Amino acid sequence: MSIWIFLFPGRRSKGNERYVAVGDEPFLQSYGDQFHPFVIGAAMNIQAALTKANLGGEVKVVVPCSFDTFVSESGRPSKGHFRTDLNKTMIELLTFLSKHHSPLFVTISPFISFQQNKNISLDFSLFKENARHHNDSHRTYKNSFDLSYDTLVSALSKIGFPEIDIVVARIGWPTDGAANATSSIAETFMKGLIDHLHSKTGTPLRRRNPPIETFMFSLLDEGHRSITSGNFERHWGVFTFDGQAKYHFNFGQGTKNLVNAQFVEYLAPKWCVVNNNKDLSNASASALEACFTSDCTALSPGGSCSNISWPSNISYAFNSYYQQNDQRADSCDFGGLGLITTVDPSVDTCRFFVELQTSHSTSAHEAYIFLRIILLLACLFLCLLGFAW
Repeated sequence: MSIWIFLFPGRRSKGNERYVAVGDEPFLQSYGDQFHPFVIGAAMNIQAALTKANLGGEVKVVVPCSFDTFVSESGRPSKGHFRTDLNKTMIELLTFLSKHHSPLFVTISPFISFQQNKNISLDFSLFKENARHHNDSHRTYKNSFDLSYDTLVSALSKIGFPEIDIVVARIGWPTDGAANATSSIAETFMKGLIDHLHSKTGTPLRRRNPPIETFMFSLLDEGHRSITSGNFERHWGVFTFDGQAKYHFNFGQGTKNLVNAQFVEYLAPKWCVVNNNKDLSNASASALEACFTSDCTALSPGGSCSNISWPSNISYAFNSYYQQNDQRADSCDFGGLGLITTVDPSVDTCRFFVELQTSHSTSAHEAYIFLRIILLLACLFLCLLGFAW
């Protein structure tokens, strides 16, 4: 069971809250019930340790809940409920949270809702004024966020916790790996979400009572993230893997737009591509092998590289593997099918990336972690200045 620590030194509506999160969405449906028996016990043990250290009133123990923890088969918020396999566990969790005055941490995912529900339009997901509204009895819903949020509120009410505070622990829009996962659409979503949150209008079931905190997901793309839910899962980042802003918006605090990472050092401008002078009859098998350990999700239907054809898509797979292995010559072999070139093979929106250089390590993964730490420290510094994430 993983433990996450959230420290937020910036100003908050309810004080300087700090959290210890038990697990990373342990109730995700794809996990089955393997974590259900252990979550509450783990939370209680951590709470006991905090109390013993005289931190019980300052640090809140929470359990991040996934977007599929609550459902509504009809799509109407008033019919929202927790999954039947989770009902008992959620009552135990909410009883624990209420006892210690901790909020419920939950993921809301308008993108996945849009993907899975044919009745939810893209405009409705993006807070567009012209979107077709959804009605639930006498309540009118103008966007997907409010629809999902009130589905959760109804689920909470049904098991006796109608007033518990809610923190949206994870919300965002991916920029690659699927249709409608682009930087421009993500920018529209983020701007709409931030405007909606700053309006403090709340939702039809919680008027003037929006979530006490909302955390944007994510800072950077994660090239090794599980793609069980879809190939877009590796592309939630507001920044690319090398710290470049994919789009621009601010958090409603003047002109504090996102800032690109400066002085980023890359490996040599070299790429691994397929050698067109070779017999390529087995090239596809080699590309599949390369994609098994490297990230080829941009090749997915609707992805930024879905428009490139064979054998360029083979070259993309080869290059991903080559860069992940720090441009080692043997990582561009592929049984003689690979060829190292200094000519950038990128095409239109399809970027053939070059890996980061770092003096701390020659490992691509460690380089990624190093940059992530630097950006997180920058984020925390901005939080100290009142720049709320």
